[in-house]
Order: sequence, then structure tokens, then C-alpha cells
Amino acid sequence: MKKPIRVVFFDLGNTLLYDKEPWEKLYQEADDVLWKSLHTFGVQASPAEIYGDHETLFHYYYNLRQNELDEPGIGAILKSLLKRKGVAVSREQLYAALRSMYKVTQANWYLEDDAIPTLQTLKEHGFQLGLISNGADDENTQTLIDKARLRPFFEYIISSAAFGKRKPHPSIFRAALNHFRVRAEETVMVGDTFEADIVGAQRVGMNTIWITRRVREPVADSGVRPDAVVKSLNEIPALLSA
Repeated sequence: MKKPIRVVFFDLGNTLLYDKEPWEKLYQEADDVLWKSLHTFGVQASPAEIYGDHETLFHYYYNLRQNELDEPGIGAILKSLLKRKGVAVSREQLYAALRSMYKVTQANWYLEDDAIPTLQTLKEHGFQLGLISNGADDENTQTLIDKARLRPFFEYIISSAAFGKRKPHPSIFRAALNHFRVRAEETVMVGDTFEADIVGAQRVGMNTIWITRRVREPVADSGVRPDAVVKSLNEIPALLSA
């Protein structure tokens, strides 16, 4: 690490939380629930009319954003798709349908056993904590945080859906740094996604810790090296204290 660390930033999914079941099946189940809800609000269109060749809203949204770092939010995209077909729903109805959809996927996220003990130890050692999460829907991200009882540990939480840009875009990291009024070299980013968390944070001068226990795909050699690599969260307090 370049300097004594004052602030530790964490990613959320596959860092503090982990998933168990394959997402493809759950995306379809969630999309079915979404459309059941929309139909109760009088929507007559079919998913195929709205998504075209894409199987679900998740597939449409992730394909839309795959080549850029803008994060418009899944709600805004669904509203735009419905409006394009002449379908009008109120904001309350739209987000009620999205909440029902996300209840399906939220059930597939589990808190890592060492997450809360690690956060408690870091707080006791005087570190300030922040969370920077990529997520298609801010309300869903906030719900996951609350379901896992993580909120009390973090002074600052930002989701890409609320911010409008997602990691590795430098602006989302700089917003987090500005909140704490610290230099980048006095902070460290902990995350599992190499490009988003490690490359992105290093571009703005932050230290980085790559947690690899949930990494499922090989990472292309970009020449970037994390400042540290860990298999579990409970390795981090001793690493930072040293």
C-alpha cells in the first residue's frame, strides 16, 4: 500500500454477498413475475413485443449497457420501452412491478460469513468504510444492503444506478473520494471484478485488494496488478494494519 489507509471501500455482489443458483433460470422467473404484475395494472403487451429478441428485461438491459459505462437504470429503460409501444403505466405501478421482479433475484444473494466480522474489526481499528456498487436498480441495491444488515457499517454508499455511471468509470470513484475528502492513495478498494474494481480504482490512484474466492472466469492480462490479493474478507484487517 502506498500510504497508511484511512478509508476502505467495498464492492457488494460477490464481495460481501454471494449468489448460489444460476442466474439464467432466475432471470426468467423474475421476468414472469414482472409481467404478471404489469398485467394486473392493465398492460396488454407481451414481453416479446417489448424486448424483441431478448429473453427477459435483464437480458435486454445488460446487452444495452455492455459497451458503455452509462447506467440509466432498469426502471427508466422499461418505462421507455413501454412508452415506445404506447403503453402507459404510472411510476408507482412501474416500481411496484419492478419490486416484485427483484424479490425473486434478491432471494439468491447471501451474506458472506466473514463480512460482518471483517467490517466490525475494521471499524474498531478506526477505518472509515464506504461501499461502491454496480447495480441496475438503486432501490434493489439498497434493499440488498438492508436485508444483509450492512448499512450501519458504512458512512457512504453509492450505486451506479443512482449515480448514472458504473465502475470502472473514474467519476464514481472520485465522488466517493470527495465525500471523505481524502487523497486516493489514502484509500483502498476491495472487490472481485478485476476491470471494474481493480483497474477502475487504480486509474484514479486508489490502492486495491482483489478478492478472488468468487472469481469464476479468467482475467485478461492488462498489465495492472492489485496491491494485494486475498481469498477471504477476514484477511483484510491484518493486511491493512500491517
